[in-house]
Amino acid sequence: MKQITATELQRMKTAGEKFIILDVREPYEQEICAIGGTNLPMSQLIDRLGEIPKDIPVVVHCNSGARSCAVVDTLTARYGFTNVINLKGGIQAWQAEVDASMKCD
Repeated sequence: MKQITATELQRMKTAGEKFIILDVREPYEQEICAIGGTNLPMSQLIDRLGEIPKDIPVVVHCNSGARSCAVVDTLTARYGFTNVINLKGGIQAWQAEVDASMKCD
């Protein structure tokens, strides 16, 4: 499985690389803290597959990296996606490595 760190994601954002961030947390979680991107809750994934592009990198994240890891596995193994990347450690890693001022509790 492809994974990147929060620091690597920040570098991609700063460099202006073309990619999207897919937040698979529930909307109430995203309201507390977010790093941008599209909210597509894991519970709605199968019904909304058509919303996930296949032609640019898609960085998938959740709170800790567990749900996003499962989503990346599913999209790769069952649906043939080759462009999905898990954010290792999720938004918790982003808070620890990139933006310590973010309050996600």
